[in-house]
Amino acid sequence: MTPRLPFGALLLALSLSALAPALAPARADEDAGAGDPLILLSTTSTENSGLLAHLLPLFEAQSGIEVRAVAVGTGQALRAAARGDGDVLLTHDRTAEERFVAEGHGTGRRDVMYNDFVLVGPAGDPAGIAALDEAPAALAAIAARGAPFASRGDESGTHRAEMRLWAEASVDPLPASGTWYREMGQGMGAVLNAAVAMDAYALTDRATWAAFGNKRGHRILLEGDPRLFNPYGVVPVDPARHPGVNADAAEAFASWITGPAGQAAIASFEVDGQRLFVPNAGS
Repeated sequence: MTPRLPFGALLLALSLSALAPALAPARADEDAGAGDPLILLSTTSTENSGLLAHLLPLFEAQSGIEVRAVAVGTGQALRAAARGDGDVLLTHDRTAEERFVAEGHGTGRRDVMYNDFVLVGPAGDPAGIAALDEAPAALAAIAARGAPFASRGDESGTHRAEMRLWAEASVDPLPASGTWYREMGQGMGAVLNAAVAMDAYALTDRATWAAFGNKRGHRILLEGDPRLFNPYGVVPVDPARHPGVNADAAEAFASWITGPAGQAAIASFEVDGQRLFVPNAGS
């Protein structure tokens, strides 16, 4: 079988967020044991919003399973899981997650929760998007004005959603890369900091925006378009394809987060009195 990366190497390869604990030994050439930690591959939005810091201690206390979380873009998380370098996914790109399962890497995808994306930008709104109702029209206005736009540019779930919206707007921003269109290749928090510094527009998930502390003159300028719906799913990595994964712990986490305790924990998570994720397992 293909050996899985030592946890330390995985952190380095995926630029693990500060949430992750210290480096751990590999499970390289044998199946994971019941006492091994669960490696959760998730997104920067679940970390930057504070959701993981809220959920994981509850799961650990109720299950006795230690969790080590890797928060990267959804694309990076899926690629790591397809190598067997993680046990379970909590990500937000339904199409890619379903493809991951269809290709034999995951045991199945389950709905967990949803929120939405919003377009943020400087209060002066040079492209006039606050007067619009549809996200593709807003992006077309930004492109027509040549107003700065900060993109994740990292194949994350947010970046893939953004690219779908550009396609609906019949605009290809890539030829403008490095001019008004800035591909940052970073997580959501870093991209928002860059957008604020450049007086640029950006697409962000609502949870990260609510928890973001450096808004200055930036604000939400467009929201509520159904195209901005942002679903999250959980996918255990398939031990039949990747025998080194901690399959029992992965299934325990998937069952917990889609069960009554996990769904209640998601519903109880708020920032400044605002609930940022809506649980929807089984709906």
